[in-house]
Amino acid sequence: MPPSNPFVAGAKLQNLRKFVGREEELAALTSRMSGVQPTSVNIVGEKRIGKSSLLYYFCLTWRQRILDVDKYVVIYLSLQGARCQREDNFYQSVAQELQTNSSVVAQEALVEALNKEPFNRLAFSHAIKKFKQHNLLPVLCLDDFESLFNYPQEFDNGFYDSLRSLMDDNALMLILTSCQVLDIHAHEHRLISSFFNLGHVIKLGELTQDEAIEITRFPDHYSINRNPALTLKEQNYALQWGRCHPYLVQLACSYLWEAKHHNKSIQWAKQKFQQEVSKMKPGIKKSYTGVMTQNLNLWKWLQKIGALPANIGNILERFTHTIAGLIILLLPILIIAGVLRLEEVREILQKLLSK
Repeated sequence: MPPSNPFVAGAKLQNLRKFVGREEELAALTSRMSGVQPTSVNIVGEKRIGKSSLLYYFCLTWRQRILDVDKYVVIYLSLQGARCQREDNFYQSVAQELQTNSSVVAQEALVEALNKEPFNRLAFSHAIKKFKQHNLLPVLCLDDFESLFNYPQEFDNGFYDSLRSLMDDNALMLILTSCQVLDIHAHEHRLISSFFNLGHVIKLGELTQDEAIEITRFPDHYSINRNPALTLKEQNYALQWGRCHPYLVQLACSYLWEAKHHNKSIQWAKQKFQQEVSKMKPGIKKSYTGVMTQNLNLWKWLQKIGALPANIGNILERFTHTIAGLIILLLPILIIAGVLRLEEVREILQKLLSK
C-alpha cells in the first residue's frame, strides 16, 4: 500500500491523534459546561485557525474531562449545507443528532418529544424542557453559526429569542463558532435579540512554538517505529514557512511530504505552498505575509549590522585624511615661527604621504 500524507491542511481534524494543543481553551469549555450554571460559549477566530477542529475534538473527548457524564448530552452539528437553511430543518437536524445518544434512546418520553409532528419552534422548545425534567443538559456544538445569517427570513429575532429563553432556563447550552463575535454579526444584520449577549467568548489564536513543532514531527500513518515523516531539515522549513499558524504549518508539512515522496525539490514544495497562500482569504494571507515581511526586515537589519565595520572604517579613513590636511597647512606657519626645522618638516611629510 502506498504511503498516505499524514498532514491535514484545511479540513476539520477527525483523527484525535492529529489534534495538538488548545489545552487552555478545552479547560475553559469544560469549566463553562460543568459549572453550577452552564454558560454558553462563542469560539471566535479567523478562517482556518482551527475553530471547527477544536469544537469537534471537544465533542469527542468531553467525557474524559467531565466527572458527572450522565448529566449531559453533547452533539456536534455543522450549520453549513442545505439541511440547516430553514428553521424547522435546523430543529430536525438537532433532534436527529440527539437521538443518536444512548441516554436519549433509553428515555421513551424524550424520543417521543423529539419526534413530534410538526417539529417546529414550539415543539423543539417543549422537547428541550423535557430533557431538563430528566436531569439532562443538551450541549449543542454548532459549527459555522454565522451561516444562519444568510437566511434572515428563516432565522429572525424570534428564533434567537427562543434559544435565549432555553439558555436562561438552564435547559440548553450552546458552543458556537464564528469568525467574529456574535454581537458584531447581530449589528450587521440588524438583529436586536438578547441572544447575542452570549455569556463567554473564547478568541482562538495561533499555536505555541512547541505545538507547531509537534505538528512537524507527525509520523507516517503506517510507520511501525513512529519516526517523524519529515526530516529535521524539512521540519525546520515547515516552521519557517508556516510559523505557528495551524493551517499554514500543516500546509507546509503537507507539500514537503509530497516533495519527499514524489522526488520533488524543496523549491517545488515552497512554490506550491506560496501558490496556495496566494488563494487564501485576506486574514490568513496577512498572517503569512506578515511573517515574510518580518523575515525580510530581519535580513535587512542584519545586512546593516554587517555593514557597520566597513562604514566605521570609512569614517576613520576620512577623519585621518582631514587631520593630515590640517597638519600640512600648519607646517609653513611652524617653520616661520621657528618651531620646526626644514629637515623635521620633510620627515613629517614623508610619513603622512606614505599612509
